[in-house]
Amino acid sequence: MELSVEISKYPLADDYIPAIKDFIDRLHAIEGLSVVGNTMSTQVFGDYDLVMDTLKEEIRRSYEQFGKAIFVCKFIGANLDPALNPHGES
Repeated sequence: MELSVEISKYPLADDYIPAIKDFIDRLHAIEGLSVVGNTMSTQVFGDYDLVMDTLKEEIRRSYEQFGKAIFVCKFIGANLDPALNPHGES
């Protein structure tokens, strides 16, 4: 099963950019995931188990490394990666 996730991270710290950048960089490093970012959120596409296992580990690592943060996520049980669906077809 394929999964699409839109995720936004809101670190509860004055110096928030390093925490966001680190999280996104770590997602990009995972083979098998497609990661698309914009100024509002990051979208992650791939196999359900890979996406969920990655988010579980990376959110935990983010809390351990940078402290308090809010993660807002939306999940769709399909791969809506624009690289695979350039015309928005599902």
